[in-house]
Amino acid sequence: MVNIKDYVKVEEDYIISLRRHFHRHPEPSLEEYNTALKIEQELEALGINHKRVGKTGVLGIIKGKQLGDKKLVLRADIDALRVQDLKEATYKSITDGVMHACGHDGHTASLLGAAKILKAKETEMGGELYLFFQQAEEIGQGAKVFIEEGYLDTADRIFGIHVTSDLDVGKVSVTKGAVNASCDYFKIIVRGQSAHVSTPQKSVDALYIASQIVIGLQAIVSRQTNPLDTVVVGIGVMRAGTAYNVIANEAILEGTTRSFSVETRNKTNHAVIEIAKQIGSAYGALVEVVFEDYASPLINNNEVCDEIAAIAEKIVTKEGVITTREKSLGADDFAEYLLKVPGMYAYVGTRNENNSNTGKPHHNGSFDMDEQGLLIATNLYVDYALDQLK
Repeated sequence: MVNIKDYVKVEEDYIISLRRHFHRHPEPSLEEYNTALKIEQELEALGINHKRVGKTGVLGIIKGKQLGDKKLVLRADIDALRVQDLKEATYKSITDGVMHACGHDGHTASLLGAAKILKAKETEMGGELYLFFQQAEEIGQGAKVFIEEGYLDTADRIFGIHVTSDLDVGKVSVTKGAVNASCDYFKIIVRGQSAHVSTPQKSVDALYIASQIVIGLQAIVSRQTNPLDTVVVGIGVMRAGTAYNVIANEAILEGTTRSFSVETRNKTNHAVIEIAKQIGSAYGALVEVVFEDYASPLINNNEVCDEIAAIAEKIVTKEGVITTREKSLGADDFAEYLLKVPGMYAYVGTRNENNSNTGKPHHNGSFDMDEQGLLIATNLYVDYALDQLK
């Protein structure tokens, strides 16, 4: 039983039409120029103050008319993926090789729907409501821009929503603690010395050394990590060599680490650096390790989870609120906000057994969603804002 509020129901066509617009016109990370323009146009039409954040992010600000000094942030990510849209639908992506295969089109539409409703209810609110339409989540770069420009400063709470194809419509995950892993990218560059394959003693074989590093890194999980802790150290790329009879003078490895705590993350990344350099040194090679921070572990605040659960139960009933959703090794840079401000990230079900595409995994070319889930997302945004800024 889902109890969508009347003030959300009347905006159903608005929300769904926006979602389909964004789905037809996807833009990848840091290229969301037209997406940002459309968001600005909608905010302008609603009379909501707004400004660009970075080149493609958008901030909307609604100031309550009642007394109050609380500041609440609601966030939606807006970027698409370089994935070919394989489904047949009237709102299929018209951009070759790019689609919203993760649901960010739905997030953007839901937050715009909430913005429209909350602007109409500003006389019922005190304090300030900040709307983050955040770019570049898929590459872990957007949240940093909002933080660096100071828009999270003085915030009391932050709340974000992600749709999910592993929950049915009418289910909302409000799970305490760690729910998403950290994500770090690394590149290991091994510099050796080339020679003819018939004279290996004259070389420093970068390919062989890189192979030993790949093997050595596996010990981080198997021998340096508590078996009850979850860690991933994965190598996805290995490049080396120029000819079959020339010993490689350079090799490049690219990979990722994932974990669920700040302490484990730091320990794991340090181990990658130490193992790679020590193996390289043992064979006479120079090794450089470069890390890029994509996302911290996403750890929900317990108190905010209780606040959201109370709101969600009134919409999807107590039975519809999931508090034990399995942790995901996928990452989300919403985690960066949670390092600074109490908040939580809810997952809203959009799977419908009558539409097989709504059950497809995220980042799949046939990914789709039951758009009724977006009404639940909008309702959560609105009711939490009204509760916090009353």
